[in-house]
Amino acid sequence: MMSQSTQRTIFRWIHIVLSIPILGYIYSPFDKLPDYAPPTRYVFVPMMVLTGLWMWKGHVVRRLFSSGPAMRQMRTERS
Repeated sequence: MMSQSTQRTIFRWIHIVLSIPILGYIYSPFDKLPDYAPPTRYVFVPMMVLTGLWMWKGHVVRRLFSSGPAMRQMRTERS
């Protein structure tokens, strides 16, 4: 398992790299927009949103899917 700082750095760079095509879409000439729209809309923006959410609230998701015995007990007590 990789350390939290390494994981954060990887997600940060993925987030930055995915923003480059979005900037190209925003600043491209108007007649080129239809060529860039589908990949930007269906690939780059959703992936950028997911990496941003993971950097922001990834610790909550990891805690929900933790396989430790204490977490399993807490989940069963809440139900």
